[in-house]
Amino acid sequence: MSIEMNLDSRPVTLTPRAAKRIAEILKDEPGQPMLRLAVTGGGCSGFQYDFCLDESRSDDDLVIARDGATVLIDPVSLDFLKGAEIDFVDEMIGAAFKVKNPNATSSCGCGTSFSV
Repeated sequence: MSIEMNLDSRPVTLTPRAAKRIAEILKDEPGQPMLRLAVTGGGCSGFQYDFCLDESRSDDDLVIARDGATVLIDPVSLDFLKGAEIDFVDEMIGAAFKVKNPNATSSCGCGTSFSV
Protein backbone atom coordinates (compact mmCIF):
# COMPACT_ATOMS: atom_id res chain seq x y z
CA MET A 1 0.00 0.00 0.00
CA SER A 2 1.39 3.43 -0.91
CA ILE A 3 1.92 5.95 1.85
CA GLU A 4 -0.27 9.03 1.40
CA MET A 5 0.01 11.83 3.90
CA ASN A 6 -1.78 15.09 4.49
CA LEU A 7 0.03 18.41 4.02
CA ASP A 8 0.86 18.83 7.72
CA SER A 9 2.39 15.44 8.52
CA ARG A 10 4.47 14.66 5.44
CA PRO A 11 8.18 13.90 5.74
CA VAL A 12 8.71 15.80 2.43
CA THR A 13 6.79 18.93 1.49
CA LEU A 14 5.86 20.39 -1.87
CA THR A 15 5.55 24.16 -2.24
CA PRO A 16 2.58 25.68 -4.07
CA ARG A 17 4.97 26.90 -6.83
CA ALA A 18 6.33 23.40 -7.35
CA ALA A 19 2.85 21.86 -7.36
CA LYS A 20 1.66 24.40 -9.93
CA ARG A 21 4.64 23.72 -12.25
CA ILE A 22 4.31 19.94 -11.90
CA ALA A 23 0.58 20.13 -12.72
CA GLU A 24 1.41 22.24 -15.81
CA ILE A 25 3.95 19.67 -17.00
CA LEU A 26 1.71 16.66 -16.33
CA LYS A 27 -1.45 18.03 -17.98
CA ASP A 28 0.07 17.77 -21.47
CA GLU A 29 1.41 14.25 -20.99
CA PRO A 30 -0.52 11.21 -22.25
CA GLY A 31 -1.86 8.79 -19.67
CA GLN A 32 -1.72 9.65 -15.99
CA PRO A 33 1.94 10.33 -15.25
CA MET A 34 3.30 11.44 -11.89
CA LEU A 35 6.61 13.08 -11.08
CA ARG A 36 9.08 10.74 -9.40
CA LEU A 37 11.89 12.14 -7.27
CA ALA A 38 14.71 9.72 -6.54
CA VAL A 39 18.16 10.00 -5.01
CA THR A 40 20.87 8.22 -6.97
CA GLY A 41 24.61 7.90 -6.59
CA GLY A 42 26.64 10.32 -8.69
CA GLY A 43 27.00 13.99 -9.36
CA CYS A 44 29.90 16.07 -8.17
CA SER A 45 28.99 15.68 -4.48
CA GLY A 46 28.21 11.95 -4.23
CA PHE A 47 24.41 11.85 -4.57
CA GLN A 48 22.09 13.52 -7.03
CA TYR A 49 18.40 14.23 -7.41
CA ASP A 50 16.69 12.50 -10.31
CA PHE A 51 13.33 13.83 -11.53
CA CYS A 52 11.39 11.77 -14.08
CA LEU A 53 7.83 11.06 -15.17
CA ASP A 54 6.38 7.74 -14.03
CA GLU A 55 2.97 6.20 -14.70
CA SER A 56 3.15 3.56 -11.98
CA ARG A 57 3.54 3.77 -8.26
CA SER A 58 4.95 1.08 -6.03
CA ASP A 59 3.14 -0.08 -2.92
CA ASP A 60 5.81 1.43 -0.68
CA ASP A 61 6.14 4.83 -2.44
CA LEU A 62 5.46 8.02 -0.56
CA VAL A 63 2.74 9.81 -2.54
CA ILE A 64 2.50 13.57 -2.23
CA ALA A 65 -0.57 15.09 -3.88
CA ARG A 66 -1.17 18.82 -3.98
CA ASP A 67 -3.13 21.12 -6.30
CA GLY A 68 -3.31 18.63 -9.19
CA ALA A 69 0.31 17.49 -8.85
CA THR A 70 1.46 14.05 -7.69
CA VAL A 71 5.02 13.29 -6.60
CA LEU A 72 6.31 9.79 -5.85
CA ILE A 73 9.34 9.00 -3.66
CA ASP A 74 10.66 5.48 -3.10
CA PRO A 75 11.57 4.41 0.47
CA VAL A 76 15.35 4.34 -0.12
CA SER A 77 15.31 7.89 -1.49
CA LEU A 78 13.00 8.97 1.32
CA ASP A 79 15.74 8.12 3.84
CA PHE A 80 17.85 10.87 2.23
CA LEU A 81 14.95 13.31 1.86
CA LYS A 82 13.21 13.34 5.25
CA GLY A 83 12.33 16.91 6.13
CA ALA A 84 13.08 18.20 2.62
CA GLU A 85 11.06 20.71 0.63
CA ILE A 86 10.57 20.52 -3.13
CA ASP A 87 10.30 23.97 -4.67
CA PHE A 88 10.29 25.47 -8.15
CA VAL A 89 12.35 28.59 -8.82
CA ASP A 90 12.35 30.78 -11.89
CA GLU A 91 15.44 32.96 -11.77
CA MET A 92 17.43 34.92 -14.31
CA ILE A 93 19.82 32.00 -14.77
CA GLY A 94 16.97 29.57 -15.42
CA ALA A 95 13.98 27.76 -14.00
CA ALA A 96 14.32 24.49 -12.10
CA PHE A 97 13.03 22.34 -9.31
CA LYS A 98 15.10 22.80 -6.16
CA VAL A 99 15.25 20.45 -3.20
CA LYS A 100 15.92 22.11 0.14
CA ASN A 101 17.33 19.12 1.98
CA PRO A 102 18.23 19.40 5.69
CA ASN A 103 20.13 16.09 5.47
CA ALA A 104 22.66 17.41 2.96
CA THR A 105 25.94 18.43 4.55
CA SER A 106 27.12 20.06 1.32
CA SER A 107 25.92 20.52 -2.21
CA CYS A 108 27.32 21.54 -5.56
CA GLY A 109 26.87 24.99 -7.06
CA CYS A 110 24.16 23.85 -9.46
CA GLY A 111 22.09 22.38 -6.63
CA THR A 112 21.49 18.99 -8.23
CA SER A 113 23.97 16.96 -6.21
CA PHE A 114 24.73 16.73 -2.52
CA SER A 115 26.58 14.79 0.15
CA VAL A 116 25.43 13.51 3.52
